[in-house]
Amino acid sequence: MLNTLRDITQSVASANSLETALSLLVSQTKLAMQTHCCSIYILEQQQLVLSATEGLAPNSINRVKMPLSEGLVGLAAEKEEAVNLADAKSHPRFKLFPEVEEEEYRAFLAVPIIFQKQVVGVIVVQQPQPRQFSENEEAFLMTLAAQLAVVVRNLKNKAAISNVQQQVVFKGTSASKGIAIADGFVLGGAISLDQPEEQATDLATEIQRLKAAMQRCSDIISTLSQRFDRENVDDVASIFSALQLLLGEASLGGEYLREVNLGWQAESAVSRVSKRYIEQFIAMEDPYLKERASDIRELGQKVLRQLIEPDKLELAPDKPVILVAKEVDATLLAEFPRGKLAGIVTELGGVNAHAAILARALGVPAIVGVDQVLSADVDNKKLVLNANSGQLLISPSDAIIHEYLCLISESKAQQRQFSAERSLPAETLDGQRIQLYLNAGLLSGLSTDMAEGADGIGLYRTEIPFMLHQRFPSELEQVQVYKQVLSAARDRPVVMRTLDVGGDKPLPYFPITEDNPFLGWRGIRLSLDHPELFLMQLRAMLTANADSSQLQILLPMVSNLDEIDRTLLYLEQAYSELTEELAREIPKPKIGVMLEVPSLLFQLEDVAKRVDFVSVGSNDLTQYLLAVDRNNPSVSPLFDSFHPGVLRALKWTITDCNRFQLDASICGELAGEPMGALLLVAMGYEKLSMNQGSIARINYLLRRINKAELERLLDQVLSLSNGEQVRQLLNQYLQQRNLLSILD
Repeated sequence: MLNTLRDITQSVASANSLETALSLLVSQTKLAMQTHCCSIYILEQQQLVLSATEGLAPNSINRVKMPLSEGLVGLAAEKEEAVNLADAKSHPRFKLFPEVEEEEYRAFLAVPIIFQKQVVGVIVVQQPQPRQFSENEEAFLMTLAAQLAVVVRNLKNKAAISNVQQQVVFKGTSASKGIAIADGFVLGGAISLDQPEEQATDLATEIQRLKAAMQRCSDIISTLSQRFDRENVDDVASIFSALQLLLGEASLGGEYLREVNLGWQAESAVSRVSKRYIEQFIAMEDPYLKERASDIRELGQKVLRQLIEPDKLELAPDKPVILVAKEVDATLLAEFPRGKLAGIVTELGGVNAHAAILARALGVPAIVGVDQVLSADVDNKKLVLNANSGQLLISPSDAIIHEYLCLISESKAQQRQFSAERSLPAETLDGQRIQLYLNAGLLSGLSTDMAEGADGIGLYRTEIPFMLHQRFPSELEQVQVYKQVLSAARDRPVVMRTLDVGGDKPLPYFPITEDNPFLGWRGIRLSLDHPELFLMQLRAMLTANADSSQLQILLPMVSNLDEIDRTLLYLEQAYSELTEELAREIPKPKIGVMLEVPSLLFQLEDVAKRVDFVSVGSNDLTQYLLAVDRNNPSVSPLFDSFHPGVLRALKWTITDCNRFQLDASICGELAGEPMGALLLVAMGYEKLSMNQGSIARINYLLRRINKAELERLLDQVLSLSNGEQVRQLLNQYLQQRNLLSILD
């Protein structure tokens, strides 16, 4: 059975059109099940359309259509389950379509094809003799339908895209917020790493060619690095510094040369080395390491281009475009003409990939993980990229484009309206002052962000500088980064979180392979297991803060009191060492813990005896309370920060913090959402930390609401049974106060 299922699935997946795929599907399924008839109906605009058949009248294809409320095929789609009947004609939902010529068939089995909770179509098998299809036959057809769901969905999208009159929507993960409208620009002409393996006839010549190609690559990368240095985008410039290190003779560059010395042509040497290392990285099965494998591929392709097509200019579109590619490397984005890159869409990559980091630094909307977008012909087609919601619209109608143009215009006008009050304090109508802090990780633009109204930095993610290196940054390198952050804050408080890697944030040079990384070796657990690294980071933080008193240190992923106690001992050790080395007293920072592991919520009295503050990480807390991996698309719809259980936990937390006189803030994404901010203020949170783009909006909102009213609203919210009801109630509240537009 497994071989048959695999053969059918592979045959359908390799088809170059939806029509061919469906034809193969029905013919091979009919043969495999030894039945008399197999048909497939595809759902189009809430109608099931007979799209392929082996056994019914061929001229009825694309002519027979039925709503979900009609017929046995509609019943399978409507109920989203198999319909297995010994005699279809005796069922009250049976409907005869004379044009299909199915009068002779009695036995009937229909199974819906479902992709991510949405019915794509229905596959049906029939036989003349009355009998119920066996459990094995039903299981076979259901398994086949499940395996084919993504294939049929993708082919259906591709067919729709070929019709420029029909809009198609692809979904991905937002890597850089924003909206763009432009033609698609599919990246082509990439140099393949699969070069012929040919022996060198003149080693000296090959070595000279390779060194010259490497030097040209080095010059290009150096130019890009210097450009971002001039623009004060230090963290992005470090990406190119890392590529320079890879190109050096102590790294991949040396491997290329050694391969030539073994007797290979330069092209063959670069190809062999690149593929060997890429294979090793991919075999580690670590998402971040897979992204680092792309750095090796990028460098290899750059060197090969200089060997094969030296001095060839990069493609430069004559107007702004949305770049669509399998994967985009940081160097390509940096080289792409400014003003010509409206947006980025990739099939691969993650939100922590170098390209995603650079997209955010450039302010270019980007989404990643857009499955099968390259299977659709989107080159030169009009696209709308909504990176705020992770959507790509292909061939949108004029009406849709007009709506998005209006949305962009309204958004700009609204942002100007918000920004006009950004320098004013966030104070409710009844006088409750709320402090708004900035979540940050990239240094680029930090000074500007701080100048625009934040009360301080509520979360500085120190792992970002670690991710942008090819090794652990030295103590001096960390001191320099932390000093820049403190300086950018201009005497305002800065909460620096100690290294928080693991889970969805592994380091390329420190691989961690785990079956369940979110419950594994991450955050403070990793730091405490490596005191040599932890002490270095603590010393660097204290040194950077030696001449100020801005610093507050935050510990991530704390799950028990022992972790706090051990950290405090290391902090005391680092402090003693530094005061002795500097021969003077230096400020002692406040210490806090992240509240993201639910167990700690029940130990806040003990926590208050050890630390100065807590910061609620609503993202991970929600994830652990609901047992939902928010990065898993199969269950991500279940991740809901407005779940009443999550809201009650947040209310419990601030109540206990106030009772034990423990300073509390919240730094998860919930704080930057208008509805979330309303609920948090109602609960009693007075410190909200969020991304830069949310501060002006939340400030504007809080200056127009009454906390006492929100407290009464909260009582209603906490009595509701699901997150959707919570949103509806908050929607009504905002609508009654003419503030609904703040959600746009």
